[in-house]
Amino acid sequence: MHRRICLCVLHAVFEIVLELPLKHATKTFTISSVLSVVAMIAISHLAFAQEGIILGPLYDLSDNRGIPRLPLNIKDGSTGTWLRRCATDDPGKYLLRAPSLQNYTIPASKPENESLLGFEVNAISGMMPYLTQNFWMNPEIEFMCRLDLPKPVLSWDTGAGKSYLIPALEIPGVIFALNGLGRLFFGNEVEDGKKIYSTNPSTFWENLVHGRWRYDKDPFYVNQIMHPYKGSVYHGFARSAGLNFWESLGYTFLGSFLWETAGETTHPSINDQVASGIAGSFFGEALFRMASLLLEGGGNEPGFWPELGAAVLSPPTAFNRLVFGDRFKPVFPSRNPAIFQCVRLGADLVVSNGTGSNITNRFQASLNYSISYGLPGQPNYSYTRPFDYFQFEITVASRPRPIGNITTQGLLLGTKYKAGEGYRGVWGLYGGFDYYDYISPPFFRVSSTTASLGTTAQWWLATSVALQGTALAGIGLGAGGTVPGGGEPDHHYGGTERAVLDLRLIFGDVAMLNLTGRGYYISNLGSSKPKGTEAISHLEAGLFFRIYGHHALGIQYTRLYRNARYSGWPNITQSLGTLGLVYTLISDTRFGTVEWRDGRRP
Repeated sequence: MHRRICLCVLHAVFEIVLELPLKHATKTFTISSVLSVVAMIAISHLAFAQEGIILGPLYDLSDNRGIPRLPLNIKDGSTGTWLRRCATDDPGKYLLRAPSLQNYTIPASKPENESLLGFEVNAISGMMPYLTQNFWMNPEIEFMCRLDLPKPVLSWDTGAGKSYLIPALEIPGVIFALNGLGRLFFGNEVEDGKKIYSTNPSTFWENLVHGRWRYDKDPFYVNQIMHPYKGSVYHGFARSAGLNFWESLGYTFLGSFLWETAGETTHPSINDQVASGIAGSFFGEALFRMASLLLEGGGNEPGFWPELGAAVLSPPTAFNRLVFGDRFKPVFPSRNPAIFQCVRLGADLVVSNGTGSNITNRFQASLNYSISYGLPGQPNYSYTRPFDYFQFEITVASRPRPIGNITTQGLLLGTKYKAGEGYRGVWGLYGGFDYYDYISPPFFRVSSTTASLGTTAQWWLATSVALQGTALAGIGLGAGGTVPGGGEPDHHYGGTERAVLDLRLIFGDVAMLNLTGRGYYISNLGSSKPKGTEAISHLEAGLFFRIYGHHALGIQYTRLYRNARYSGWPNITQSLGTLGLVYTLISDTRFGTVEWRDGRRP
């Protein structure tokens, strides 16, 4: 039951170190898996070598004039193969193109026994070949040079230097290696009468052509946390190789599809394809943006700590920066978004229990981090790229799971708008991923991957009073609740409607009132068995006062509600309320308000 948990942990470790200590020489499949990834990386380097150029004048020492119409050839210095030829022009200048960056010999034939001056190597396009040796012989003159041109460097503005091949090798390489780890550690795991990881071309073809797509039986947190994280890794490989969001989404979706059809012998999973292939991109783009923001803050040469922080947030980004050197060193430009971050440390107490179950431990501690990136109103900031606005939140809780919730929602397509002098906003299509499993027992857990229409805006109500908010409504695939009778899976899947209203009323640098409501309706459309519906809502209300500098204290009330209806079972209505004391560290003493009005705070 826990095999996928272990595999996902191993997956994350593998992505960072790309090797696993092996105690038994017989584990040849896993060894070959690791070596295959290394080989793919080497192939990626070779596949994107750049053509070199040698050019310059050729002089006769006797009169210091250029030698016209002198035949020149280029020969591979290691193999002796003749590759290209040319001749000097009337002024005695020449240009030779070398197919790749390596050592070459360039013989120049001259009928008289006169010495020739070694050519002067000039630079074009900022690429300088490095002259290592030149000498002459009679009647043939040979010039030995080494082309040491830089490899293509990624440009986020023009797309130059990006690679479609590198992530196309990395993602299958990781999948292949992960399957090898499954064979090694879980080789005897059986489902539907087959060993899960004993895949071969026949099982791949069976899944590809005849596979019955269905909802799998894995635990809620495996499907709704581990699989989106795995998808975020696929997305990170593509993004850090210079691909844009939509291209990376395609790589992520295909990577998930490859795992579902070729990584396991079991029937392909609908929920895993959505969680890894779509939610993984929403999750991964937020992680990639945050890692890039951290690197960008480190200047032209980010130091150890920014690099380490970026590696924790987005391991594929750090991997590509490390393995491919300068090629992927340029940092994704944020273009100066308005950003508000906060860290909250809270202690919650259950104050009302309408679940019908006895809650023995009524106390819970939590640590929360959230970031709002690209808040509306920032002068000269535009929303031309997906996730130029996004909101990300994660909570680590003392129970029931270490990760209590993850939420990310970003603007995919949209534009900014304004109303008068005091109102700025952005609206359009948002992509969102939610995971909530914060309270035990797990009646109120919910997860969704959705596309929503909505808006994010800020409205100055008075000189120092502002209202910020986001309103969204959308549809997608969701999971949540608890299926009666202990079925597998033990949670309900179905087409999902999702609505979000998040408001922050900010009183200068003094206080902030926060109201957040999230509602989910998991229908019986395309649902798992037994047929039914889950209506789950989360409401949070908090009041926070800044006490000193970037430190604030507040109280927060959380109300959870669930109504479940399943065929053949009584209707279920449950509720729960918690009250908490929260310490908050804020990045902006004015709680993230954006100022664009003339004569106001810059």
